[in-house]
Amino acid sequence: MQPKNNSPAAQEKCITRLLLYHFGVNLPVMLVSYPVFKHMGMKISLPLPPWRVVLAQISFYFILEDFVFYWGHRILHTKWLYKHVHSVHHEYATPFGLTSEYAHPAEILFLGFATIIGPALTGPHLSTLWLWMVLRVLETVEAHSGYHFPWSPSNFLPLYGGADFHDYHHRLLYTKSGNYSSTFTYMDWIFGTDKGYRKLKALQSDEDERISKKM
Repeated sequence: MQPKNNSPAAQEKCITRLLLYHFGVNLPVMLVSYPVFKHMGMKISLPLPPWRVVLAQISFYFILEDFVFYWGHRILHTKWLYKHVHSVHHEYATPFGLTSEYAHPAEILFLGFATIIGPALTGPHLSTLWLWMVLRVLETVEAHSGYHFPWSPSNFLPLYGGADFHDYHHRLLYTKSGNYSSTFTYMDWIFGTDKGYRKLKALQSDEDERISKKM
């Protein structure tokens, strides 16, 4: 979606930092959170939960995560927090998949709360927790990939953001970005923080229509 590419040095920096964050931040959080999830009722033994239960829980996690993430992300775009915390994630104006996890350690903990609050409240089976984490990581990697693929869920699922929606967020200055949502776009639509994006898409649609008429 953007003609600009990240240099090999920039990609190497991202990978190096990610390894540090995963071992220095994510791993300790995982070790601490396991007994917490167990205390909240997480199950690890057979039988596996019915698919209806899994579907209901995963759907709830997406809805709750969207709500919590939107407000947390929007707060990170206030002047002081952006300068001292969230600007690390925005070092890559042209994001690629791995930059989805590239962030200040404080942000990893702050926004990570949005991902784990649902499972912490419901005490799911461990397999459901794993499925949720896989889906959440796949979603954020796709959103940061820099490519709008024909098979992207945003082409099929209503209100799904995807790469095009989030790439717009990375291209603009923090005071004008909008598009703060995580997976789905309804929070930005409700609070009007996607107006710039929708205006741009309308202009692009008009331009495409004019070109097609000329042809």
